[in-house]
Amino acid sequence: MNTIIAPSLLSADFLNLQTEVERFKNEKDLWFHLDIMDGHFVPNLTFGPVVIKNLAKVTAHTLDAHFMVTNPDDYLDWFKDCGITNFTFHWEAATHHDRLIQKAKSMYKSVGISLNPSTPLSIIPDYIFSKIDLILLMSVNPGFGGQSFIDSTFEKVEALNKLKTKMNLSFQIQVDGGVTDKNASKLVSFGATNLVAGSYVFSEPQKNYGARIAQLR
Repeated sequence: MNTIIAPSLLSADFLNLQTEVERFKNEKDLWFHLDIMDGHFVPNLTFGPVVIKNLAKVTAHTLDAHFMVTNPDDYLDWFKDCGITNFTFHWEAATHHDRLIQKAKSMYKSVGISLNPSTPLSIIPDYIFSKIDLILLMSVNPGFGGQSFIDSTFEKVEALNKLKTKMNLSFQIQVDGGVTDKNASKLVSFGATNLVAGSYVFSEPQKNYGARIAQLR
């Protein structure tokens, strides 16, 4: 399977969101990445359940929700009927991680953990890796689109991939932030399987987003 590309809708035209989403209709191995922010864990506000529920009606692509929120437990019920496939929460924002994962698994097909750039992989106990479907490594500081890629992410991806191989696991390694055609191939060579790209994809002047997807691959 191709590397999954996950265009971040944070960078899309919000006034024409349905039209933007439909431009990807014929793309394969594509997720839509939804950065859900609460104005507390990060200084920004974005999507709510009403918008996501309507998005689910106009696309067959996977909806990949990244919760940059202070109390991720509170969002499980609120978003469970919105059509979201993957629920990713920040390790830094949770207290009872195992319990949260178990509850999320009962509601969502896929569950992921996100780590900020300064959070080491060692913070996650080994047994947790076998319980999740995705690890999201932030390659910028969370909260805003358009930031520059943090180069130390390459080593973090490589270390996570070695751990994944050693434990014989199959979770996805997703990278989010500053992903472009300049670093995508290196990220994949180091073990990334899922690339989130917002500004790079949606800045294509002719809105030929498929071309940007192809360039990332």
